[in-house]
Amino acid sequence: MSRIGKLPIEIPEKIEVKIDSDKITVKGLKGELSQDIHPSIKVEKKDNVIMVSVASPCKDSNALWGLYRNLIFNMVKGMSHGFEKKLEINGVGYRVALEKDKLILNVGYSHPVEFVLPKEVEAKVEKNTVVLSSFDKQLVGQVAANIRKIRKPEPYKGKGIKYDDEVIRRKAGKAAKGGEK
Repeated sequence: MSRIGKLPIEIPEKIEVKIDSDKITVKGLKGELSQDIHPSIKVEKKDNVIMVSVASPCKDSNALWGLYRNLIFNMVKGMSHGFEKKLEINGVGYRVALEKDKLILNVGYSHPVEFVLPKEVEAKVEKNTVVLSSFDKQLVGQVAANIRKIRKPEPYKGKGIKYDDEVIRRKAGKAAKGGEK
């Protein structure tokens, strides 16, 4: 029995949920998201509550139960509140600028790197911090990971692009060899 899967999902006002046999669609002020539903998972809407359950109990369907409950919960939460990821750019001469739907990153390469943002993701640049926001949690996480991949933080000086809450394990540099005479 899934502890997460059995929790109900409350639907806030101004959010419309439509459930078909194999698909759920959530519409809100920010946009629209849809998710295919596995055949062994059953999703029901009663009043302003969504309940997720297992259609045919087996090991695989029990594993998917909590997953689909969280996917649907994130869709509903994204339509009402939205999601945010923060990235920090650390390093001497490293900087970022925002031009319409492009991030221009100067992160130690011979040329600036241009990263085109999807239309669903908004970005704000404040000094050395990039704040990505959207109603789709999966998309925000993937875009943040793709930006971080441009210049991962290195363990010696900590230069690179890292998540705001990420802790970089620092290494000591080369130790001077003791002089044996």
